[in-house]
Amino acid sequence: MGTAAVAKAYDDINAALAVLNAEVDGCGSEPFSEADPLAGLADGCLDILAGARVAEAGFAGLKARAAVKYTDTADAVAPPDAPVQAQEMAIAAEIGALLALGPRAAGSFLAASHALARELPLTLSALQAGTISWQHALVMVDETAGLDRAGAAALEAQFLGPDTPRPATAARIGEIPAYRFRHKARTWRERHHAESIEKRHAKGVADRRVEYRPDQDGMAWLSARLPAHQAVAGWNRLTALARGMQGPEETRTLTQLKADTFAAAVLGSGTSSGSGTTGSGLGDSAAAGTDAGPSSGIRAQVLVTVPVFSLLGLTGEPAMLDGYGPIPASMARKLLADGASSFHRVLVDPRDGAPLEIGRTSYRLTKAMKKALQLRDGKCTFPGCNNPSLDNEADHLTAWHHGGTTGISNLAQLCPKHHRLKHNSGWTPTPTTQNAPPGWTSPTGRHYKPEHHDWEPPHWPHQPQSAIGDPPDFIYIGLSPGEEGLEQFLHAHG
Repeated sequence: MGTAAVAKAYDDINAALAVLNAEVDGCGSEPFSEADPLAGLADGCLDILAGARVAEAGFAGLKARAAVKYTDTADAVAPPDAPVQAQEMAIAAEIGALLALGPRAAGSFLAASHALARELPLTLSALQAGTISWQHALVMVDETAGLDRAGAAALEAQFLGPDTPRPATAARIGEIPAYRFRHKARTWRERHHAESIEKRHAKGVADRRVEYRPDQDGMAWLSARLPAHQAVAGWNRLTALARGMQGPEETRTLTQLKADTFAAAVLGSGTSSGSGTTGSGLGDSAAAGTDAGPSSGIRAQVLVTVPVFSLLGLTGEPAMLDGYGPIPASMARKLLADGASSFHRVLVDPRDGAPLEIGRTSYRLTKAMKKALQLRDGKCTFPGCNNPSLDNEADHLTAWHHGGTTGISNLAQLCPKHHRLKHNSGWTPTPTTQNAPPGWTSPTGRHYKPEHHDWEPPHWPHQPQSAIGDPPDFIYIGLSPGEEGLEQFLHAHG
């Protein structure tokens, strides 16, 4: 029944597709809503999209399993003396021709399929169940590459394991864009396998360069591979300058303004000089911002969160660069050692790494509150948006004139575009807490859960662990031991 069963299954699938297409056209056997057919059709199309997403993921899992099984059976029936490389090329060529893929794409598909089928069972299971997409599965394949079996299993379990504790209000991995999942997976990997990031960063610094690539329509690309903090600072400065140029009389888009400003700086009509550091010290972490002072008066800034023991050189735990992700501890230490012009303390919880609330009863936010909000949300909180903290606006979820307070539990970061959308459409935020950003409810009533920070307790040094024990659950009068060490570090490099 093998061939007949496969043919019948695909006939049934094609019949189901015909039914769904008829429903999209409004030609189903009955309307989605008798009372309001047009609104019902709109809502029904969203249901069809949601179902198609699950079905696509299931098909992606099926394709991966079928490709691996074909490889195994083709190897089994191949002559014993068949050259291994020729056999692999023949299999990839067959798969590529069948799926209309080029040789490189076919090889990548086969490699990913083998990794899923043989090394990542939780990922394959989630893909087949439709809870993650093929793009999410590829992120898992990429981020577990180079880890041993135990390391790969731990990373996979962290995000897909049924026994891993996670907030009930948090969006699942399949409910956030794959590029956001890549950021989370890479961050977890660097925190738990930090021994390799220093070596790879040193090689990356040696490979820094500027590249030129011709493009179509009389255009070309000019790009630079730089240390992350320099690239982020440059991007943030371009954004700030472009935002400052916008106005009723400015016809250029934000993207065009950034390009024009970049060109002016490179060609000599814009200048940038000087560097410094501002920061935000935390009870168990430190957040630092670096500035570059251009003639326009707008400074480039970056936000770097550094675990305090890593800052002191007692652990090798990576720091977090806002808008980028994990960076080597040595880079973070250098940013602060080169000269901090100011240092603001923001306490974090030593048990889970989350910033503690900083409250205020007036409308205007303090600098410390803004930093705490940036640390909590990490980006624009609107579903799928990746706009970094330093380009966002603090928004009162319940308006001040409607009784809303100016506390972090009533605030969220929004980029200018989604800030306008909130005030001019039916998109509404859900309640938030001191540690959790808001979710969102769409005009159709569908709820989208927030993306939470994957807070973890800071790494404590191994040597004094017996003396320190578990992080104490009490408040220090004055400075904590970590803060005292931080003060000594800053004083030594001041």
